[in-house]
Amino acid sequence: MKPHPHNPAQRDGVLSACKALLEIVIAALFLVTFVVQPSRIPSQSMEPTVHVGDFLLLDKQSYAPAGRLDRLLPPTAVRRGDLVVFHYPADPTIHLVKRVIGLPGDRLRMRDGHVILNGQPLPEHYAFYSDARPNDFRDDFPSLREADPNVDPRWWIEMRHNLRNGELIVPAGLYFVLGDNRNDSEDSRYWGFVPRDAIVGRPLPVYFATSPNPPQPESTIMRLRHALLSGIRSIRALR
Repeated sequence: MKPHPHNPAQRDGVLSACKALLEIVIAALFLVTFVVQPSRIPSQSMEPTVHVGDFLLLDKQSYAPAGRLDRLLPPTAVRRGDLVVFHYPADPTIHLVKRVIGLPGDRLRMRDGHVILNGQPLPEHYAFYSDARPNDFRDDFPSLREADPNVDPRWWIEMRHNLRNGELIVPAGLYFVLGDNRNDSEDSRYWGFVPRDAIVGRPLPVYFATSPNPPQPESTIMRLRHALLSGIRSIRALR
């Protein structure tokens, strides 16, 4: 006996499958728009933490302002040592990844490429020094003896207003960032501070790496899982 062409069970099965697929598509679009964003590392400035060509996900929730309507997670304070993604101050259309070194109110300087923060050497297990010729401006920042040709002229002038006794003072609402590859990174030494509202997120674990054994911190993985589940619950709540 042939099945009836208008079998209600078959029709309900098709509708349920379409409904489930549509829910997945909407949830994925929601997450990519408000929670995570794929990104690729374009330069060597953060090696060996991440390498040129590595793909990663950008957590867009961590540093979003508390009052923003698309916030799903409690806001996270920017801490020293955090990796952050931000709008490049000289060209806001470009996103950069650097490490936060100086917080508002900090006093810092560099000697032989090593950071001295508030009068004390800063332990930096992540810092890497590729082979390079000595550079007074880069290695003994903030040095005013001569300007590096890569320094933004506006920063060269502004920097002088934030110097006290040979140290750079980080103003309120601003952050000083460096690349982990200290000898091959154009960072706050060359173009200045990063405003808090220019920080758009933090990198999550590398999901496709050009190098073996990329770092996979458990706390970050759990944070991503929380964000994904929160996004799916939010989509379902709107139905």
